[in-house]
Amino acid sequence: MMTIEAAGEGVVAVAGRLDAAQAPAAEVFLNGVQGTVTLDASRLDYISSAGLGVLLKTQKRLAGSGGKLRLRGLSKPVRDVFAYSGFDQIFEIEPAA
Repeated sequence: MMTIEAAGEGVVAVAGRLDAAQAPAAEVFLNGVQGTVTLDASRLDYISSAGLGVLLKTQKRLAGSGGKLRLRGLSKPVRDVFAYSGFDQIFEIEPAA
C-alpha cells in the first residue's frame, strides 16, 4: 500500500511501498507536478525498480522544463537502493527536515 499527496508548496509526501503495483498511481500523480519538487520520502518503506523508474521519468520531465525532483528523508534501506543503483548520483538527496 502506498499513499502520495501534496504536502505544501512544492512538496509531495509519499508513504508505504512504491513497487510495481503502486507505480502507475504514483506516475499519474507525479505527472501533475511542475517546477522544482521535493519528494518527502521519510515514510517510504520500500522502493522497487518500477518505483525508481517512475522517479527517473519524473526527474527527466521536470529537468526538461528547468525544474528538478529532490528527495528528502530517505530511510537507510531506501537510501541503500539509491546508492546500489547509482540513482544517488542522479537525484539531489536531502536529510529529513
